[in-house]
Amino acid sequence: MKIVYLLILMLFGVAQSDMMAQQKPNNAMSNVIGVTAEGGVTSAFTDYKTNKLNFTAKGSLEYYIPSRGMGNIGLRIFYQQALISGQDGPTDLLNGQKPNPTHKFTTKMDMYGGGIFYTLSINDVVYPFVDFGIHQLWFYPKDANETDLPNYTDPNGYRHHMLAYHGDVGARIMVSKGMSFNVSAGLITGAKDYLDDIQHGSSNDMLITATAGLSYYFGRTSDSDGDGVLDSRDMCPKTPEGVKVDEFGCPLDSDGDGVPDYLDKCANTPTGVKVDADGCPLDFDRDGVPDYLDKCSNTPAGVKVDENGCPLDSDKDGIPDYLDRCPNTPAGFKVDQDGCPLDSDGDGVPDNLDKCPNTPKGVQVDSEGCPIKNEKDTVVIIEPGEIESLVLSGDTNFEFNKSKLLPNAYDALKGLVVTIDKHPKYKWEVGGYTDKVGSASYNKKLSKERAKAIVDYLVSQGANRNNLKIVGYGKDKPIATNETVEGRSMNRRVEIKLLTKVN
Repeated sequence: MKIVYLLILMLFGVAQSDMMAQQKPNNAMSNVIGVTAEGGVTSAFTDYKTNKLNFTAKGSLEYYIPSRGMGNIGLRIFYQQALISGQDGPTDLLNGQKPNPTHKFTTKMDMYGGGIFYTLSINDVVYPFVDFGIHQLWFYPKDANETDLPNYTDPNGYRHHMLAYHGDVGARIMVSKGMSFNVSAGLITGAKDYLDDIQHGSSNDMLITATAGLSYYFGRTSDSDGDGVLDSRDMCPKTPEGVKVDEFGCPLDSDGDGVPDYLDKCANTPTGVKVDADGCPLDFDRDGVPDYLDKCSNTPAGVKVDENGCPLDSDKDGIPDYLDRCPNTPAGFKVDQDGCPLDSDGDGVPDNLDKCPNTPKGVQVDSEGCPIKNEKDTVVIIEPGEIESLVLSGDTNFEFNKSKLLPNAYDALKGLVVTIDKHPKYKWEVGGYTDKVGSASYNKKLSKERAKAIVDYLVSQGANRNNLKIVGYGKDKPIATNETVEGRSMNRRVEIKLLTKVN
């Protein structure tokens, strides 16, 4: 029995490899039902010395499982009748077995069972097969006078049925699309040794069969969907009428996306691209650009996109149009998160155009971002008994982190020049101040150099240098907090104070 099980496992392995042959159409016997009638002769191996030829008849119903290989597995149920007979039985019976008085026996058998078979197609004409199965065997041993044998009638004897196993080899030769002529040979063995009414020897009774017959097949000649591919070979047996099919009977799918051409609304999808039920490439964000081409796959609904599926950015500033509050920014301008040109000092003039980039908050500026000065407001008018001063912002009157005066400083100093010219004996202190950023020594040096630059300019306009005192205070004496941008800007300054009035 181990050999039988091994052969069955081998058949499963072969059939499985056949079914994995996906590049071939169905085997011509796939999904076919067969009805078979056979007859033949039997010969037995029993405990009698001489065994004679007898007859057998068999009817079966088979189903052939779909396969794309040369062979396929099938399932079978059957009913079989058989006779075996012999003479000259053994005389050395033991264990209380009763002898056969006529020394002859004939046993009729009824068998009901099923099994599994494997067929191999040769040009759709010859189908060799092997068949294995298990069945229930009912048997009725009689002597030469047609009398039940003694052990059969003994109430304490054996049961009159047993489990049995069978195996067959043979071939089916197709005589038409729907019928075959079959020949086969088989072996049947019971689970007990009582087919001849006695148990004797070391092996169970067996019988050999040789049969021939006819099979009729349902499904080999029909084409249910009318696509020109027989049902037995049709992998898609319910194709709609008029649809073109391939050799497998399945609707054509030219682009191989899994959606047949007659349903495919996007017939030329590139290989490997995922598609929807209509055969069109997936477009997750529904922007009109399929996912496999979309470089911006999460575009919000309704946003216009370019050929790459990315939101339009008309001014190329890196902020898409649907988020850009300044959509016409000139090329090269740095912008903020709203797409507007950067304006660090908030004076309304973009950094790229601002010639005075650190204007204090609230100061009115011109088109170049520099503070607008009214000459009347900058003239220092000195009256007896009063102390006057002029404060110049370091951010708007000097180059960044340097002591070089900007043209804006000249406008701011015009009024002071008039006062100095009017009162040439007045004494003035020109003091420079910085914020706390940087080292103390550096800030002292920068503040003094800025104060000196102011003095040099006043002297160039006719002031007496001896009347002008230069002081570098550095980060001392702040007039605002150094913890904010605005406060530090106010601390970066030059103050010109009247020290003494000489009339």
